[in-house]
Amino acid sequence: MAAENYNDRHVALAIGGFDPSGGAGIIADIRTFVHFGCRPTAAITSLTFQNSQGVFGAIHETAESLRAQILPIVKEFRVDAVKVGMLPTAELVHEVARLIREEQLPAPVIDPVMQSSSGHRLMEEEAFEVFVTELLPLSRLVRPNHPEAEKLAGMNIVGEEEMQQAAARIRELGARAVLVKGGHLKPESGVRSQESEWGSSPTVREGVLKATDVLDDAGTVTTLRGEWIDGPSVRGTGCMLSSAIAACLAKRMSLLDSISAAKEFVAAEIQNSNSKLKT
Repeated sequence: MAAENYNDRHVALAIGGFDPSGGAGIIADIRTFVHFGCRPTAAITSLTFQNSQGVFGAIHETAESLRAQILPIVKEFRVDAVKVGMLPTAELVHEVARLIREEQLPAPVIDPVMQSSSGHRLMEEEAFEVFVTELLPLSRLVRPNHPEAEKLAGMNIVGEEEMQQAAARIRELGARAVLVKGGHLKPESGVRSQESEWGSSPTVREGVLKATDVLDDAGTVTTLRGEWIDGPSVRGTGCMLSSAIAACLAKRMSLLDSISAAKEFVAAEIQNSNSKLKT
């Protein structure tokens, strides 16, 4: 059988920050696109200075330089999916929303990156306000983690019921679909030990920790439960999840199937990372 023509692959575009250490951001997005068989393209919003220990600063692109990166891509390729990550300034949020509208790009999968895992702020407050009013309504899916969902929804999240409420509130802001991640919730909150409280899978012993996410797609709510993988935190899982969803959407998979495939991919990456740490 002839080798697949690289130019015939579905094209996925990542817009976000550059992590020189390769743990997150654009590099993680590109690795994920390639894993799912997509042709990766990318535009950088911010050159960050970071490693596994933290973020030490950044130099942000301008709207003009971001546009200059994206226009040649959309002129040459038909972009099948867009994943949006770090947008640190209001200027950049404006520009991404403008480019999506003007170039009729696919509705993006948005990872609303607001703060690094080490606590460094990655989105200015003014940018957040523009994000909510201009970019959120253009999304196919917005994928906040627990702290991001709390900020977007303006409420505290302590369990699955609040995750559903938060997803509904964020969707009311204009998002077509919202996937609220439960991984940042504390072990005692119930989301990591919900087997007895919310019912157990017949294939899992009662009491086993589960990772719970909530999807609200145009009002249809689905609770997604997977195995909780105990071990050290793995950098870039949010980037990988969002870009995996985008890659699957590029291949014309349904949103729910795309999320399921993406979760399996990230779980395997975490397992692989933990296995390497043990050797």
